[in-house]
Amino acid sequence: SPPAAVRLRKRRSVLYGAPGGVAGQRGAAGGPAPLLALTVALRALNCSLVRTSFVPDEYWQSLEVAHRMVFKYPSRGYSYPLIFASIYKALQLLAQDDVQLLIWVPRLAQAVLAAFADVKLYSLVQHLENAETAKCVYFCQLCSWFTWYSCTRTLTNTMETLLTIFALSYYPIKGSKMGSSCKYLALVALAIVIRPTAVIPWIPLVFSHFLQEQRKADLILHNCIPIGLVTVGTSLIIDRVFSGEWVLVQLNFLKFNVLQNLGTFYGSHPWHWYFTQGLPVILGTHLPFFIHGCVLAAKRYRILLMAVIWTVLVYSMLSHKEFRFIYPILPFCMVFCGYSLKHLKAWKKSAASFLLLSNLLPALYTGLIHQRGALDVMSHIQQLCNNSHQSQAFVFIMMPCHSTPFYSHVHCPLKMRFLQCPPDLTGNESYIDEADVFYSNPLGWLNKEFYNDSLLPSHLIFFSVLEQEISSFLALRGYEKTATVFHTHVPQGRVGSHIYVYRKGTEMNHT
Repeated sequence: SPPAAVRLRKRRSVLYGAPGGVAGQRGAAGGPAPLLALTVALRALNCSLVRTSFVPDEYWQSLEVAHRMVFKYPSRGYSYPLIFASIYKALQLLAQDDVQLLIWVPRLAQAVLAAFADVKLYSLVQHLENAETAKCVYFCQLCSWFTWYSCTRTLTNTMETLLTIFALSYYPIKGSKMGSSCKYLALVALAIVIRPTAVIPWIPLVFSHFLQEQRKADLILHNCIPIGLVTVGTSLIIDRVFSGEWVLVQLNFLKFNVLQNLGTFYGSHPWHWYFTQGLPVILGTHLPFFIHGCVLAAKRYRILLMAVIWTVLVYSMLSHKEFRFIYPILPFCMVFCGYSLKHLKAWKKSAASFLLLSNLLPALYTGLIHQRGALDVMSHIQQLCNNSHQSQAFVFIMMPCHSTPFYSHVHCPLKMRFLQCPPDLTGNESYIDEADVFYSNPLGWLNKEFYNDSLLPSHLIFFSVLEQEISSFLALRGYEKTATVFHTHVPQGRVGSHIYVYRKGTEMNHT
């Protein structure tokens, strides 16, 4: 008789069959490669829709330093600018001297890095939770108006934020199998080299790791010390090569901003500013989701909340405050926002639509309209490079110092000058910088500075609020308005709604 048929028991594969398994999770996301391609495309679009200026450091601590490193004509440390200097050098070797290319490629490179960080954050949450929660965190990250506004800018704060996300993906948070002490500490060290304040959010995280680590001596001897020595040594060498002297930039940064508190030279705010304005503004309509997520989130995420609170408290002790300083903790907040969104269940689609629409307007307005004149006016200056009289051109930017980019957006050896405002490092209480001296009496300053017609600039650039005060100088010296550039709907103090371009001469050339 034939043998009896053997009945096999049906078995579901945890790895490949279950909807919540690894394959199910990846399938829900569309796979890592398609997700990355989609995110790169979104961040490239993001980059193209941000055409405004934010703060001077966007150029003066990155692109301007990098431009000088490569092109030599008329910088904090050289480590971060070296990235853009490499881009400039590559374009130079390829004989690509198109100005628009030189302006946009560094920002596109930043956009690609931002896309990788977005996907890293998604992958981390997917690994710790599931695909659904990961998609909610990813969505919150993408539709955050402040992330949209900042992530493609060439700011040290932006790179600090991206490196913080990369480091977090390797941090040994409870339940993670992706943790790597060497990788996350190396990324944190790199972030500190680029911007020393990157250490602040990582103090509670590293301390928590140290307390939980069983092999504490190995962590210090085999990871912390070697990584610290290599990164500090590399930073010293880079700064030595480009500055010509041995300087520990991180120590100077600490002395300037913390010990001497010289940041107050650029403005000060009350201690509660980050709690009442800073964090609520950068979170925007994500704020209620963040609070809800903090209540719901699993116990293992408390360390991230602790890092957020600690960072805001530390920065609150410094007098000089800016929105961008707390940008690195925004991805931590997005984890809680996504956790909240995922648990809204029946209200999830409505809440997601609300988040998207409420962030769309501020993202587009701040990216395309508010403070765009500082960049738009550079195209008027750049046109002088193609003029046969370029060697005789002399552009004087009479605006609050560092209001505009400089050679990184002109890319030719045009003679240019701007009002200086270096902080006083000597302790002189009566010190007044050139910009303040100018604004105390603009007309008198101009007549004294340009007492001879041979010293006069060929072009003057200034905010509209200044025009009436110096109108007699402009008329007497033969200057005529050639361009009016919109800047902002919210003029304030020395910053006007428009920027005017005046040229010395008799012919009018409206543009």
